[in-house]
Amino acid sequence: MFTNWLKTSVLMAAIIALFGVIGALLGGKQGMLLALLFGGAMNLFSYWFSDKMVLKMYNAQEVDETSSPYLYNMVKELAGRAGLPMPKVYIIDEAQPNAFATGRNPENAAVAATSGILQMLSARELRGVMAHELAHVQHRDILISTISATMAGAISALANFAMFFGGRDSEGRPTNPVASIAVALLAPIAASLIQMAISRAREFEADRGGAEISGDPLALADALAKIDAYARGIPMATAESHPETAQMMIMNPLSGDGMAGLFRTHPATAERIARLHALAGR
Repeated sequence: MFTNWLKTSVLMAAIIALFGVIGALLGGKQGMLLALLFGGAMNLFSYWFSDKMVLKMYNAQEVDETSSPYLYNMVKELAGRAGLPMPKVYIIDEAQPNAFATGRNPENAAVAATSGILQMLSARELRGVMAHELAHVQHRDILISTISATMAGAISALANFAMFFGGRDSEGRPTNPVASIAVALLAPIAASLIQMAISRAREFEADRGGAEISGDPLALADALAKIDAYARGIPMATAESHPETAQMMIMNPLSGDGMAGLFRTHPATAERIARLHALAGR
């Protein structure tokens, strides 16, 4: 657990440092300060509004004990086991089996499941998945992923600005245009790699935390195997239109996640399953 948190902290520091470097390229010390202020403002906006935006984006419908007692009571039982406030519960009308958590803190959290995952998984497997999502809430991963995604997007925007308008050093002199172009091309790639590494680290930790909450590591392992087998063959239009939301899901909803490890938003499913089996003593 400590290793994953340390890795996440180092990666977060790296993405903030990268943001500052681009700001410095654009306008020296003042540019770096303005860039960091810009990034802070974006993070503040994301902190307060990202949950509402993503739920609206997926046309998620809130349910309660009357409209969906099966899912609601399952989440209520798991939240009690985890010592968490009861989150809001949503269902997304999508055939692809998937789920995610959102919200700025445990007191303002929400968990969402697609209609596809409700139909595909057994009660035991679904319980493992929802415990995983509550582990994200418990660890405040939503805040971490929101900040990393926002910073990565801001770095891309600043890098594009550097390519078109060039940069200035601390004395106001134009910087080397070749350096500006190199930063514009490489910085977004570096930011994305860091963001994806953060996402992978948090998924491993949520798997472990979810196994503890449910008390059944093999339930989540079985669920991941089923989701991995079916999710890639069932498109999710909203995720394809908004790929920045892919890291939120328990499994990447986009078919392009089969690339090299560095470019994955999620760890390899086989490795996740192997770790869960190890937790179960198998």
